[in-house]
Amino acid sequence: MRLFVALLPPPAAIAELAAVLTGAHALPDADRLRWTAPEGWHFTLAFLGEVPDEARPGLEERLGRAARRHGPYELRLAGGGRYGDRTVWTGAEGDLAAVGRLADSVRAAARRAGVPADEEHGFEAHLTLARAQRRANVRLRPFADALADFRGSPWPATTLSLVASLPPRSGVPGEQPHYRTVASWPLGGTAEDGRPAAGGPGGAG
Repeated sequence: MRLFVALLPPPAAIAELAAVLTGAHALPDADRLRWTAPEGWHFTLAFLGEVPDEARPGLEERLGRAARRHGPYELRLAGGGRYGDRTVWTGAEGDLAAVGRLADSVRAAARRAGVPADEEHGFEAHLTLARAQRRANVRLRPFADALADFRGSPWPATTLSLVASLPPRSGVPGEQPHYRTVASWPLGGTAEDGRPAAGGPGGAG
């Protein structure tokens, strides 16, 4: 199962961002982009890739320990940007330095569990909103500019989530994967055994 560790924005924050994006969806060439679904929006702390089932218990135990040592944090969705003409994203403001330390702890926990995380990039507070198809030749600057002044309401990040990236349901070319939360832990929690809370509906990063 392909897994990553993330912070998931609450429904109110997702609704604020979705409302702002109605303007971006009306821009020229918006229909040539692949927009991520709101139910999949997340901030990735560590991408783990394919994780064998037998490694899951040790991984979850160590992630639970990491969660108890960090947070909660106050964040807000804010601004927007692009990676060249490939990806449009919104960012975050708030306790980002502390969230970066949580990401470091999560990657260390994964290594100790024998599940090395992708170390190519450090934590960047970005939530992926849209991707340009290969050779689409779409200018993404107008979409980033449409988000430049966006500042959402503050919200508490209280939960660390282990999320599965699942193949598209239909198999239609170009369809994006969907996500399912398979385990979660309260940040700053006091549980002694590191066991995860019950998985819920999954929260693009």
